[in-house]
Amino acid sequence: MAFLELTDLGGYRCFDQEACKAAGSAAAAEYRANQPFPHVMLDDFLTPDVLRQVLSEFPDSTGQDYFDRDQERLKFQFRPDQCKGPATRMLFAELNSGAFLAFLSALTGIRGLIPDPYHAGAGLHETRNGGHLGIHADFPHHGRMKVERRLNLLIYLNEDWSADYGGALELWDRGMTRACRRIEPAFGRAVIFSTDRDTYHGHPDPLTCPPERSRRSIATYYYTAIGTSLPAIERTTDFRARPGTGDRADWRVRLHNLKSDWLPPILQRRNREPLEAMPADRAGVGS
Repeated sequence: MAFLELTDLGGYRCFDQEACKAAGSAAAAEYRANQPFPHVMLDDFLTPDVLRQVLSEFPDSTGQDYFDRDQERLKFQFRPDQCKGPATRMLFAELNSGAFLAFLSALTGIRGLIPDPYHAGAGLHETRNGGHLGIHADFPHHGRMKVERRLNLLIYLNEDWSADYGGALELWDRGMTRACRRIEPAFGRAVIFSTDRDTYHGHPDPLTCPPERSRRSIATYYYTAIGTSLPAIERTTDFRARPGTGDRADWRVRLHNLKSDWLPPILQRRNREPLEAMPADRAGVGS
């Protein structure tokens, strides 16, 4: 039995709001207690046949653009509107529904959650053999909607995935001294976690899966309204180097974020410089 069931309404499957609230409440204590920051891992999150339908509709990444730099390599992203399959479109609509927001609020205690109809950085993610996603904290605000990012949801689509392939999601402590938890990207497993400036996560080591395999996942993000105006220079995804490794710091981004944190507003306006190669609503998101 799946953790959350989708009810079939004669061809369209949807979540039940009361069942979602009950499921969220049942896992709330674990979510809030887990370290290094609030999170929960839920196996058999959705009915397997729904996820297998999404997997069968997964876009072919051959010839598509991908992230290719020291911090993230061989990573592909497809928004739901780039996906042709009806099961994929239906599932993303339900993950943005009021019923699912009720589940997330009951789980996390965060009220007033807002879904993202633009799916900035979200959708279907794929990382190929040799690819990785460095340890990072995600971009804090949605550039188009001007809202604050609060939660990440990841659902893995990797059947018969061997731990030898790598790709485990690592959750690092706030001081970037160690990985406190590693979560294998097994089929049907969901991970939900709070996002902040120091909620560091990623799968930083190159995948060693066979060339015909890849690491696939569903990713959606959730927000709340911002009480004050955004700074003139907006922070973007903050990649961090692991101690004792050959990870390379992205000093251009680090300088950009320092300007956002410390420059007075008048100087921010004069020194505003967009990161064209890595816009805030696309870069380094998802795991």
